[in-house]
Amino acid sequence: MPTPAPSRALALGVLATGMLMTILDGSIVTVAMPAIQSDLGFTPVGLSWVVNAYLIAFGSLLLLAGRLGDLVGRKRMFLAGTGIFTAASLLAGIAASPGVLVAARFLQGVGSAMSSAVGLGILVTLYTVPRERARAIAVFSFTGAAGASLGQVLGGVLTDALTWNWIFFINLPIGLATLLVALRALPSDRGAGLGAGADVLGAVLVTGGLMTGIYAVVKIEEYGAGSAHTLGLGALALALIAGFLVRQAKAANPLMPLRILRSRSVSGANAVQMLMVAALFSFQILVALYLQKVLGYGAAATGLAMLPAAAVIGAVSLGVSARLIARFGERNVLLTGLALLVGVLGLLVRVPVHADYVTDLLPVMLLAAGFGLALPALTSLAMSGAEERDAGLASGLFNTTQQIGMALGIAVLSTLAATRTESLTEAGRPAAEALTGGYHLAFAVGTGLLLAALALAFLVLRPTTTTPAATATTTTPTATATTVTATTNPDPSRAGTDPRDTSQPLRKVRRVHQRQP
Repeated sequence: MPTPAPSRALALGVLATGMLMTILDGSIVTVAMPAIQSDLGFTPVGLSWVVNAYLIAFGSLLLLAGRLGDLVGRKRMFLAGTGIFTAASLLAGIAASPGVLVAARFLQGVGSAMSSAVGLGILVTLYTVPRERARAIAVFSFTGAAGASLGQVLGGVLTDALTWNWIFFINLPIGLATLLVALRALPSDRGAGLGAGADVLGAVLVTGGLMTGIYAVVKIEEYGAGSAHTLGLGALALALIAGFLVRQAKAANPLMPLRILRSRSVSGANAVQMLMVAALFSFQILVALYLQKVLGYGAAATGLAMLPAAAVIGAVSLGVSARLIARFGERNVLLTGLALLVGVLGLLVRVPVHADYVTDLLPVMLLAAGFGLALPALTSLAMSGAEERDAGLASGLFNTTQQIGMALGIAVLSTLAATRTESLTEAGRPAAEALTGGYHLAFAVGTGLLLAALALAFLVLRPTTTTPAATATTTTPTATATTVTATTNPDPSRAGTDPRDTSQPLRKVRRVHQRQP
């Protein structure tokens, strides 16, 4: 029986709030790092583990958590993850030593992985009509962008007005309210059972491979990209992931059925997202550093300066992205969004040392609207190619590639910026000029990554063609008859399948309204 509309709206609010907490927690900490270091006595190297502990746990467990959600029930996984995250936030807020805070951050990453990995999986099973699903995904995507910008503002305000502890305490009322509402609002699902995919060896291989790989990436700035430490751990991570893929091809009940990667939409959307997110690190983080270190903005002023970007992303993702996707298709909307984002980083490549906000930076913030087009389109593509039984896995995979892209962006672009800044400083350039030169290089490389994402999306993601079908639903209150048409699957690996087979994913559904006589 379909979930009633009010219940679906409430469930969407719960899922969006869970995503907001996850993204908010990632960005709010960065502003409070100096205060945390001063209060708890972190060394410069140790301080990085306040971020790294969360990132390693979160990124390495998303795929496993998504699949476990399919097996034991997505609602159970969401509730357990939200509970762990909320309890870990309390522990982080009362931490009196570096070790306790790092352990709490790791637990926060575990909880975030469990809840966010199944969020999209729950959403796509609640909203099955493409237009409604596109709107729901737009809301879900907007909370991510809003959380990132809000975290920077809120982190500065809470740290300045109260103490750094409150950046963690703020999660307590939100987490508890989310749990209470989720108990009633989210649909119950029993899952397929652990016997349908409880591959212990596969779980060890993929979690170990992702954890090792992310650790190697986040330590590139400390050890160098060509060091024995980085290359050795990178090789180990690749070997573990390769072993995992071999295991999945042979296991009777694989943790990740490889059929999910045969869809061009799923594999292509994840690859494009990894490139896009890696590039946009240079916007979210390096622009904030530029505002503070070069232009002299404070923490709160930096957040406020970046609010126009969040505003236009929200306006586009909530206001027009769903309609544009319904009219022009996910691929065309994605290409348009990526083109706008190329303009964002392209303008930043030439940002001056003494920039004027209105003429030099505000246009950049407004062009960030491209993210409000690209992310909902990518999300729709990544989820539409997966069968319902794999929805949690597809959700976990999409979040995993997002985190890998973020980790690569942090490691590669920040290292390039630091190296370029150091060389300019040694050449006698003033500090502000040297920093700006370093950021210019990172923005240029980010532009190249976005161009690669644009080319990949154009070549791999194909437009969907429609064929008529005879399936019809009941008439609407406005006396219109609704005809549902299923699209053909452009994936050559699935050629020859019966279009009437309802186990196949509906790539796109078109609603055609006809006035009754």
